[in-house]
Amino acid sequence: MKLYKLTDENGQSYNQTQWGENITHTTDGSGELCGPGWLHAYTSPLLAVFLNPIHANFRNPILWEAEGVIEKNDCGLKVGVKSLTTTRQIPLPDVSDEQRIKFGILCAKQVCKDKTWNSWADNWLSGQDRSTTSAYATYANSVPFASAAGAVAAAAARVAYAAVAAAAARVAY
Repeated sequence: MKLYKLTDENGQSYNQTQWGENITHTTDGSGELCGPGWLHAYTSPLLAVFLNPIHANFRNPILWEAEGVIEKNDCGLKVGVKSLTTTRQIPLPDVSDEQRIKFGILCAKQVCKDKTWNSWADNWLSGQDRSTTSAYATYANSVPFASAAGAVAAAAARVAYAAVAAAAARVAY
């Protein structure tokens, strides 16, 4: 199956594993998906780019087309294979700040049922209110949530606040 592998700018992933054209690595498939028994990949280039910050967090990632058989799946976020071959380097999808914010908000909406947060999220998604002030207020009010959903909502609000503030700064100068 066609998969996608992210590496750092040197073509390396976790534990300095070197990847490149037609390079294959194998593992035994033991343990949990995030352990050394699995090789990680994505089912789409966009997922690789959107999820890089919470997975490998490569500053200057390289994206590879790859081949492997999916044997573990992390709810569609990433997949695990025992053998992965990177076949060729491909361009990273160009993703805007707005697309990153929408992706984060839509992910958070799947788990967050807080009415205030969802109202802010709906207003942001519709374009009704994308102000830094409302993003910051929502972030500040989401921090005390003790649940995982609250933490996700707070993180999404923080990402949105940072992206809105950065975009505003670019426009202002």
